[in-house]
Amino acid sequence: MASVYTTEITSESIPSDNPIHQRLLKAYVLAPQFVSGNLLEVGCGEGRGIDWLLPVVKHYTAIDKIAPVIAGLKKKYPHAVFHSGNIPPLSVFADNSFDSVVSFQVIEHIEDDSLFLKEIHRVLKPGGVALLTTPNRPLSLSRNPWHVREYTAGELTQLAKKYFQDVTMKGIGGNASVLEYYERNKKSVARLMRWDVFNLQYRLPASWLRVPYEFMNRLNRNKLKHASDELVARIRHEDYLLVDDTTTALDLFLIVRK
Repeated sequence: MASVYTTEITSESIPSDNPIHQRLLKAYVLAPQFVSGNLLEVGCGEGRGIDWLLPVVKHYTAIDKIAPVIAGLKKKYPHAVFHSGNIPPLSVFADNSFDSVVSFQVIEHIEDDSLFLKEIHRVLKPGGVALLTTPNRPLSLSRNPWHVREYTAGELTQLAKKYFQDVTMKGIGGNASVLEYYERNKKSVARLMRWDVFNLQYRLPASWLRVPYEFMNRLNRNKLKHASDELVARIRHEDYLLVDDTTTALDLFLIVRK
């Protein structure tokens, strides 16, 4: 299957990516307690969490824009349905088609986030549930040039309330090991950012920053692994926690019902 791993699309096979991979995996570990029936994943990537979702739903459908990856997933999961296409809209799907929708670490990449949520609402059946995760902006350590925007819990809650009457905001936080890694990462990023004396990360167009961001991010993750290999290796999804207080959450975990 085609591989698209970068520091933005982490890999379980790259040791320095492990803490971030486990953090992103946590949403899939949590999802089975919420989803059922016919499930749509919007932005499935390389299928990080499909094996967690398939056993708990009647049918799994996914859409992502990376055609070679979708082709590989079709071969790996022949009983599921995969579509390749840009989102939004979700025009390939009819109204009221799905009992559940999940979309993890996607909305921050979407130009028209209002249309994105409106389309999720459209394809959900009445009473259906959707789960979304996205970085919690107050805890982000630098500008991510792959993100159109990031949200606070309040901002995303208010946006979701435009389309859903039942909106619950939770977060994905972490235990002592996760917080130790976060603090080490924060200090390391701060040292790197000292070289950005003109604050170019916020002044330059995002497209100009993606190559240096990838280089510096990979350099930083490798440095963290070299400095504290045992910590980087031992973190598992169990170390990430679903929390009600988003103040210290690394990611927002949004639950909406139609």
